[in-house]
Amino acid sequence: MSMAYDASPISISDEASQALVRLAERSTDYQRMARALDWLAERWSDHPSLDEAAQAVGLSPFHFQRIFTRWAGVSPKAFVAAIAHAEARRSLEAGGTVLDAAFDAGLSGPSRLHDLFIAQEAVTPGEVRRRGAGMKLSWGWAPTPFGRGLFVIAERGLAGLAFSDGDDAATFADMHRRFPAADWTREDAAAKAMALRAFAGGDGPLPVVLIGSPFHVQVWKALLRIPAGETATYAQVAAWAGKPGAFQATGGAIGANPISLLIPCHRAIAKSGRLTGYHWGLARKAAILGMEAVAAAG
Repeated sequence: MSMAYDASPISISDEASQALVRLAERSTDYQRMARALDWLAERWSDHPSLDEAAQAVGLSPFHFQRIFTRWAGVSPKAFVAAIAHAEARRSLEAGGTVLDAAFDAGLSGPSRLHDLFIAQEAVTPGEVRRRGAGMKLSWGWAPTPFGRGLFVIAERGLAGLAFSDGDDAATFADMHRRFPAADWTREDAAAKAMALRAFAGGDGPLPVVLIGSPFHVQVWKALLRIPAGETATYAQVAAWAGKPGAFQATGGAIGANPISLLIPCHRAIAKSGRLTGYHWGLARKAAILGMEAVAAAG
């Protein structure tokens, strides 16, 4: 396994440099708000007050509101209201009709994060079984609005996005074990460029490469049917993937999704509507769903 490190300087424009600084600021603010988001993930349906949320994380209401608003772009109250009034609830009550109609109409949601070009890597089943032997993957760290991001890039596009909450080694090991036999090369410059494309309106659509078994890829593509600001049940995703009733297998495929956020496994929720089962933590799931709900609500 190659673990070479690209130490070359990053050549980007002043505008891109400023965008990276803003991403880094939001990443830091997210880490400060992670405890609050974890608390809100359990209680958003109760519409907690600003004082209650601030007290839960040991901040004054003034400082809590200031930091949260700087990160989210809206107040904590507006953020919680957006989750509570998201299309997710109406979609669930409608049995998926709203989701199907949106997909059939070709709607892609308000965020450029989901204006994606999806490409399936030409990897044979044998190569997948060999755990990535013969594949070349570059990787690196870059800031995101949801914390420090680990980007994994194949020859044709983004193949992995993971998040770190302070243990970078564990985050990398979690991603590396998916393709341990691949040729891994560290390139932080490429990761920062990919972060700009994903989160700061960089050049053109973001190429996303789906590398996995045929069933896993089918489930990941099914997740893309869920518009931003909405959710779907595991049963709905299973049906879209052509395996109605295969809830456990579908859940396993969702959990194995290597491209968090961009392949929106965070939008798959339990039938009860609870925010459960996210590989990168309920705080981050609440953060992502909340930001998408805010964007969808305008």
